[in-house]
Amino acid sequence: MFIVISYDIKDDRRRGRIFKTLKNFGQWMQYSVFECDVEKLQFLKLKARLDQLIEADKDDSIRFYFLCESCKRQVERVGGEKPREEGAVIV
Repeated sequence: MFIVISYDIKDDRRRGRIFKTLKNFGQWMQYSVFECDVEKLQFLKLKARLDQLIEADKDDSIRFYFLCESCKRQVERVGGEKPREEGAVIV
């Protein structure tokens, strides 16, 4: 499943933990936005980990946008670095 995840975390320390967790599951696209192409089990693990990290009572929020394969192919971008191909190696 292809998911766009955005987050709004006020505390720098918690935000850093969220960032590191998401980086293990997807690609960082913009400051608080990741794209993740994961299996259902991976998503459930990711969501459980994020649930442990946030403090909802302090206005932390994370949003998950699920895109179908057809929608994924229709994503357009203007400017910025081109997304890396799956499995790309950067030296």
